[in-house]
Amino acid sequence: MIKPLVTICIPTYNGEKYILDALNSALEQTYRPIEIVVSDDNSKDNTLKIIKNRCANTDINISIYSHHPQGIGENWNNCINNANGEYIKFLFQDDVIEPNCIDELIKPFFENKSLGLSFCKRNFIVEYRDNEKTNEWINQYQNLHLHWTNLKQHQKGTQLLKDIKLLDLPRNKVGEPTAVLLKKSVFEKVGMFNTDLKQSLDYEFWYRVFTKFDVSFVDKCLVSFRLHPEQATSVNSKSVIADYDEYPKLIYKNCFWFLNNRLKKELFLKYNSFGKQLKNVIRLCKKYIR
Repeated sequence: MIKPLVTICIPTYNGEKYILDALNSALEQTYRPIEIVVSDDNSKDNTLKIIKNRCANTDINISIYSHHPQGIGENWNNCINNANGEYIKFLFQDDVIEPNCIDELIKPFFENKSLGLSFCKRNFIVEYRDNEKTNEWINQYQNLHLHWTNLKQHQKGTQLLKDIKLLDLPRNKVGEPTAVLLKKSVFEKVGMFNTDLKQSLDYEFWYRVFTKFDVSFVDKCLVSFRLHPEQATSVNSKSVIADYDEYPKLIYKNCFWFLNNRLKKELFLKYNSFGKQLKNVIRLCKKYIR
């Protein structure tokens, strides 16, 4: 069997501290063929120098694209637009993937032609010192797959959208892009990452993929997600993120017909213009009945 090309997408910005670890983990993949696409948001440090030096010592094609900073979503999308692979494997500049990561995540695609996304469990590399909040975060978010009511190894994405816990915390029940392998054709079907979002753009996209494709869960830790003060998640948490208000609206807009009846009712009454009027009528009726 001729194996399909996988593009490892690495969006970067001032990532000199960890980028070599990430890049080495990409180059050490047991799967072939691969290419690496780097989209850099005008880094001011030695990120690109480190990458170019590493390029000289590998026969894997590494393409670097300079990108004018327009937010993380635009940088992710730029990676995809420059990818030649049939499959997309994201790797963030401060994360690493196990040598067998792509080999394991791509296996389900050979068994199911309707598959659009596979995801795995992840480990953490913790850069904080004695941080109680970090420990609490890890306890809550380490095993995201356990927050699905009925997750299976293979299933239709629409089955997961019906999960009664879909909008409960943790909102992201799949994981960061580093934990996911995507068929590139899904972007033609459901669009690109939503560039208006900062914090929820990954799982908002996963759930759009669920509306059109099957999903596979690989019950192995194949990636390591680094927790450190400079990462985007940590920085964004220090400000008020409008994403959390916008996210359920997008679920209503893009996934409504696939949800369970309770969530349909909840979102209809909250976001539909007729539903809002109906909600007011119900409230007034209850008031006068009392």
